[in-house]
Amino acid sequence: MDRNINIAAALLRVSSGVLFLAHGLLKVNVFTVAGTVGYFESLGLPGGLAYLTILAELVGGAALILGVATRLVALALIPVLLGAVWVHSGNGWLFSGAGGGWEFPLFWAMVQGVIALLGRGTLALRLPVLDRLLGQFA
Repeated sequence: MDRNINIAAALLRVSSGVLFLAHGLLKVNVFTVAGTVGYFESLGLPGGLAYLTILAELVGGAALILGVATRLVALALIPVLLGAVWVHSGNGWLFSGAGGGWEFPLFWAMVQGVIALLGRGTLALRLPVLDRLLGQFA
């Protein structure tokens, strides 16, 4: 991969990972886990999905930052973001509006697709065993 593409992939991967960590920590520290579960249930979703979402955001964010299983993690986070698009779809276009709009999670889902295509880029943790196991999805 070209040096600039490697750097761009790493910047996109790390910045997206930081955002996922921030969103996961928001659910834990501000909304609380119980509050997040209650919110999911108020939407008609199973409460257990809140735990999976928090786990995906925290573990997925850390994995992106480190560059571990980048392609696979990016692909796995797309359904989480599409769920957020669904949750915010009734709030209009702009995420700055009341209840948050749907354009940010949709854009972020597209970013995950780009990360999955680009791969981890530079400055990533290399785990040879995981690389062999995951092949092109590492």
